[in-house]
Amino acid sequence: MKKTLFFLSTMLLVQVSTIVAQETNQIVENIVKEANDNSQLETLAHELLDVIGPRLVGTPEMEQAHNWAVDTYKSWGIDAENEQWGEWKGWERGITHIDLIEPRVRTLSGMQLAWSPDSGRKPIVAEVVTLPDSPNADAFKSWLPGVKGKLVMVSMPQPTGRPDYNWEEFAEEESFEKMKAEREEQQEEWRDKINNTGFDNRSIYAALEDAGAAGIITLNWSRGFGANKIFSAATKEIPTIDLSLEDYGMVYRLAESGNKPKIRLVAESKELGAVPAFNTIATIKGTEKPEEYIILSAHFDSWDGATGATDNGTGTIVMMEAMRILKKLYPNPKRTIIAGHWGSEEQGLNGSRAYVKDHPEVVDNLQALFNQDNGTGRVVNISGGGFLHAYDYLGRWMEVVPQEYKDEIEYNFPGTPAGGGSDYASFVAAGAPAFSLSSLSWSYWNYTWHTNLDTYDKIVFDDVRNNAILTAILAYKASEDPETTSRERAALPRNQRTGEQMEWPEARDATRRGGLD
Repeated sequence: MKKTLFFLSTMLLVQVSTIVAQETNQIVENIVKEANDNSQLETLAHELLDVIGPRLVGTPEMEQAHNWAVDTYKSWGIDAENEQWGEWKGWERGITHIDLIEPRVRTLSGMQLAWSPDSGRKPIVAEVVTLPDSPNADAFKSWLPGVKGKLVMVSMPQPTGRPDYNWEEFAEEESFEKMKAEREEQQEEWRDKINNTGFDNRSIYAALEDAGAAGIITLNWSRGFGANKIFSAATKEIPTIDLSLEDYGMVYRLAESGNKPKIRLVAESKELGAVPAFNTIATIKGTEKPEEYIILSAHFDSWDGATGATDNGTGTIVMMEAMRILKKLYPNPKRTIIAGHWGSEEQGLNGSRAYVKDHPEVVDNLQALFNQDNGTGRVVNISGGGFLHAYDYLGRWMEVVPQEYKDEIEYNFPGTPAGGGSDYASFVAAGAPAFSLSSLSWSYWNYTWHTNLDTYDKIVFDDVRNNAILTAILAYKASEDPETTSRERAALPRNQRTGEQMEWPEARDATRRGGLD
């Protein structure tokens, strides 16, 4: 009798396991089919990037993007809201138009930097000058009054506009080595030039502004053809513009050769005072364990040199598409699934850090967070984030992912606690299991990251579609897992300053400073 009961119970378990496996396989197959046959990625990217545009925190475009995301989620039947986390400096970009008018006429390629003051009611028409080779700070201070009413170039002109890989491919080795040596020497001379002013690379802006300069001209080349980094202005009352490498070099050479170039500058913008700053939070409520959470994470803001396509429009649409698919195919998850679209990541993870502080109930009961924030490529690396048993639960979830979506993925277990790199670090620092889905480069660092080239046309939609499929499957499996994820962690790194072993409160503060090694 006992043998019969044991046999029957074993058979029942096998049948239940088989049914569960079949259901899992069917849902996974449906996720893949929906993502490939009914993808919304191109539409989402167009609406976010082409129609709304860049999402600099504190701008009307950022507010418009938040409202668009909420409306889009609601159209899919997903609850969503904009949750204020603080305030930021409000600013609205207007027209930037830069013309060389002497010694010849040419429209130049460039733009004002984020949060730059405008050029005033009339265009600025001014001679362009370069920083002098001052022997010491006193000599530089004697030179300063001469900048009144002039536009001042404050960046080193590049000796070549060709990326190193282009030299490697075509130049003779001797020529390539000569160029690098000359560039290094020029960089050293430029550092001496700045040091001899008595100011650093940032405070010199204030010195020039106080001396009456009409504006500042910078060059922030990314070492890729046509790509400039576009960051924020360091002036309070005069405009700062960034010129393309090609035009910066031409104007710089004209000034150095005594041709006295003159520029006509229109740089329109509006300061809007302090404005509210938000995260957009979308939620699919759990049924069996609604007080436990999975978060699909991506920062929503961008720099505004372009439209923020790969930083982080692609991460944003991956999470939105995954949520759409889950709502359609898995509308009643066991655990609550949240999409977190964080504001002001670029200024220090501000939105996600505020969410961690404001929602301890989510952080304390987080099953897993999946973050995507490094370009358009397919995911090729997942780290355990320093959690000792991440291999066990991530391994279980990855088992059901079809092979073609995980072939190239490398794993790093247990990995190390996150530094200040992206929003998952805010959660890891609070002890919650959060993981970065790191992707192929696609020349991210020198062509699209924070540059004027980060636009819709740089998106590789096949790779982004793979990431949406992977994310949806991981969220589904994390929700279904009968076990709660372990939070046991590996030893933390040592403090960079003292050399002592960090504890978690100290590590949390270090993460906020970007200081974990």
